[in-house]
Amino acid sequence: MKNKRFNTYLSLLLVIHIVLVQLAQQFPSFVEKYYSNGIYPIISKFLRILLGWIPFSFGDVLIAFLLVVFIRFVYRLIKTKFQNFVSKLLQLTAVISLLYCCFYWFWGFNYFRESLASNLNIQQEKYTTEQLTAVTKQLVKKLNATHTFITQNDTTKVVNPYTQQQMYLKALDGYKNLSITYPQLTYSYKSVKSSLMSLLQTYNSTSGYLNPLTGEAQVNDMIPKTGYPTTVCHEMAHQIGWAAENEANFVGYLAALNNKDSYFKYAAYRMAFGYLVSELRKHDKEIHREVILSVNKGVLKDFKASSEFWNQYQNPIEPLIKKGYNSYLKANKQSKGIQSYNYVVDLIISYENQTP
Repeated sequence: MKNKRFNTYLSLLLVIHIVLVQLAQQFPSFVEKYYSNGIYPIISKFLRILLGWIPFSFGDVLIAFLLVVFIRFVYRLIKTKFQNFVSKLLQLTAVISLLYCCFYWFWGFNYFRESLASNLNIQQEKYTTEQLTAVTKQLVKKLNATHTFITQNDTTKVVNPYTQQQMYLKALDGYKNLSITYPQLTYSYKSVKSSLMSLLQTYNSTSGYLNPLTGEAQVNDMIPKTGYPTTVCHEMAHQIGWAAENEANFVGYLAALNNKDSYFKYAAYRMAFGYLVSELRKHDKEIHREVILSVNKGVLKDFKASSEFWNQYQNPIEPLIKKGYNSYLKANKQSKGIQSYNYVVDLIISYENQTP
């Protein structure tokens, strides 16, 4: 009887939290002040201190455990021929309510904070094709120069010599340097780990994710290592409160760019170029071809190898998972869904145009 009453209270709490989430979307300044710069930093640091020392992904284990519990729940429900269905449904709703509550209070409310551009005082404006072209060509020069510095010629593909664990540690240097200019992007108490579900993530075409219940940044350790530094920095950006994918992309770009290590800088320029040139193709195919011809052959080999890696894991389930993730992003104030990642172009162009 007590359990039923408790489950009822938790189920009612789900309704309250859904309303609260809808309200939070309307008051970004309130969320920014009291959650993103108030409650969240305390919660996130606590979780990273609590679980960061564990050498494996505790979050992946937790997900596996919850999945097993859910399968067992469904199995027993079918086995008993749906006896006490209402009571069981109430129990399931109570668990969903608890997870929903933890998701938003532990991290999810960051979706509704003020924009990163205003936070960093970047004047974000709609760019022209000319601006897109200019910044893309500018970054190609930096990309080529960094590539040549590493390989000593323009035709050899970059081979990242670091292990995943070494890159997790090196990423901290970039954030340390970045925090000198932007103190609000300070990162402390590392909790970055290789995902135990990397193979599954690869089939899902996923490079990494933040587990909001544990505060751990989970990185797919199977992905090509040349782009690994920016993936790590991207997930770390989520940890310090930047939930929107385009904003996490931009913070990851800045963190890798501010790293003294050449492989991190290469990854930063590589990522930025990938998004910019893709957008340029939509604006002007002739200029796009011209820019591609100006890129070092070794860089193009790198992109080709990356494409071949992902192509070998394509499967019929992947589009369905992407569709579900697309809906998830839209439900959390990212109206463009998966395309939100691409909107980092706006931030890169605005930043590059304002940086001497």
